[in-house]
Order: sequence, then structure tokens, then C-alpha cells
Amino acid sequence: MRRKTQLALGAGAAVLATVAMGTAPAMAHNGDGGDRTVTLQATLTELNGSGASGTATAVVRNQRIQHIEVRAEGLTPDAPHAQHIHYGEQAMNECPTLALDSNGDGRVNTLEGVPAYGPVVISLNTTGDTSPASFLDVDRFPVSEDGSYDYSRDNIKFTRVAGTGYPGADGAGSASEIAEAIRAGEGVVVIHGVDYDGNGMYNFSDPEGASELDPSLPAEATDPAACGVLR
Repeated sequence: MRRKTQLALGAGAAVLATVAMGTAPAMAHNGDGGDRTVTLQATLTELNGSGASGTATAVVRNQRIQHIEVRAEGLTPDAPHAQHIHYGEQAMNECPTLALDSNGDGRVNTLEGVPAYGPVVISLNTTGDTSPASFLDVDRFPVSEDGSYDYSRDNIKFTRVAGTGYPGADGAGSASEIAEAIRAGEGVVVIHGVDYDGNGMYNFSDPEGASELDPSLPAEATDPAACGVLR
């Protein structure tokens, strides 16, 4: 069951990366991509009653993340967990609350959280591509051993990302604009995957059922489990 779910998750990979932004006031960035190195830290706290927590630390220089570490615990044991850096020029660039639960089902699903944290700008995979195109390639995301993992990676490039709320037909932010915003403390680390019914795997159990990203996916596999702002 878990393997089947992992393979199915890839079908929804294009959905979140270009989703429309919320209506929060835009914040200006000059996009110069200047020669500046900052170290950012985030405290990850649970979403959707997951019980997950953790920390993230990133060293960002120019248009690259020189080094990033994510340490998480309290996650669904022995399951893959998609994790990303989110950002949107028109997003609030913060973690969501139940105030964004638009359908009143008592949880914040992935798309409901977008006005708070924005779309994916970096996929924190273990190997290979780290662009938004890989945002649900779960074969390359960390698997929690007994509910926890330590993740680290070097030399991650920022890229141009459509749908990030900048002026223009596709709302794309350049690599330098997005990198500058992350250095300014507007990037949000989000870990996904919540085993609501506690049966040890992601499934289509009631009342959560299917993911809003794709009806062939379980909501348990895509709902946000932990979140923190890199500052």
C-alpha cells in the first residue's frame, strides 16, 4: 500500500508549484542578487495535530543555498515526507492556521495553506533536481526512521519560478528575486505527510479521503505536518 501511494504521488507534482496566490499585500524586493551570505534558522511546529516538530538551518549566499539541515521528529514512522521551501511575493510568508480552513473540515490542506506560505520554490530532496518540478517526487524525499530524520544537502540553486506573484503573465520570480526574499527571512519550510488514523501508512481513510491536489492521492500523504519560517 505504501509503495503504491508513493508512486501515485508523482502524478500531482505540477499542481502546487503554480497554484494561484492569495491577496495579501505584496512586499518589494530589489532583486539585485547581491553578494551576501546569511544564516537562517526555523523552528518547525506541528500542523494538523501531527505531533511533529523540528528545526531547520540554511546558509544562503547569492542565488544558492550553500548548506541546509532539517531535523524532524514525531512524524509518521517509516514513511516518505515531502519537504520544501515555500515563498510567494503576495503570500503572508508564514505558517498557516485554522483560519485558512475554508471548507470547515478542521484541518488545513496543502492548497488552503498557500496564502500563508506561498508556492514551492525549492524541493528539499535527498538527490537530484531541487526545483518545484520535483515537489512530490517522493522516492527522493526523506523517509522517517521511527518517526524522525536528519536531512542535509549542499549547493542548491534557486531557479525562476512561475506563479510566485511577481508582475508578468506567469507571475514568475527570478532566481535572484526569490533568493533575496529568502535571505530577507520570507522562506517557509513545510514538511508534508500526516497519518491521521494512526495505522502506519497513508491511505484514503474517512473523513480526510482524497487529496485536493489529485483525487488519486490520499490527503494523508500531502497535508502539511510541520512548518517554520527561516529567519
